[in-house]
Amino acid sequence: MDNRMGIGYDVHVLEAGESLVLGGVEISYDKGTKGHSDGDVLIHAVVDALLGAAGLGDIGKFFPSDDDTWKDVSSLLFLEKSAEMLKNAGTEIVNVDSTIIIQEPRITPHIDKMIKNVADALSVEPNRISIKATTTDGLGITGRGEGVAALAVASLIAS
Repeated sequence: MDNRMGIGYDVHVLEAGESLVLGGVEISYDKGTKGHSDGDVLIHAVVDALLGAAGLGDIGKFFPSDDDTWKDVSSLLFLEKSAEMLKNAGTEIVNVDSTIIIQEPRITPHIDKMIKNVADALSVEPNRISIKATTTDGLGITGRGEGVAALAVASLIAS
């Protein structure tokens, strides 16, 4: 068995009038992410971590923002397609650990649903998915409420 690790990062602007979708959950808030798909920074970071761990590239290689196929789609579809690519590459997900960085709104009440969504899209048990949230205590673009970011680390085994 070959152990592989990947890291992913994404950040999106928060704007009034947009929907805030994180981990496939639409969260009620007066701002949302501006993006080509649904702007789900958490899933975008997870996809990058998974694809990177498998040596397949990044989210832009498979789901480019200049391709209207992906316009306004749920990023959960990116996870489902990535899971297929991982399987075809002979890899299996050991776990995914991730952190959402946002000042407001509070994310903790939504984490269990996010974990279920990510696990279902990847066809893994929920105990293989960890999602946390933190603030930057008012510092930087996330602290000022201008954006939201996410980090993810993925561990795979390859046979």
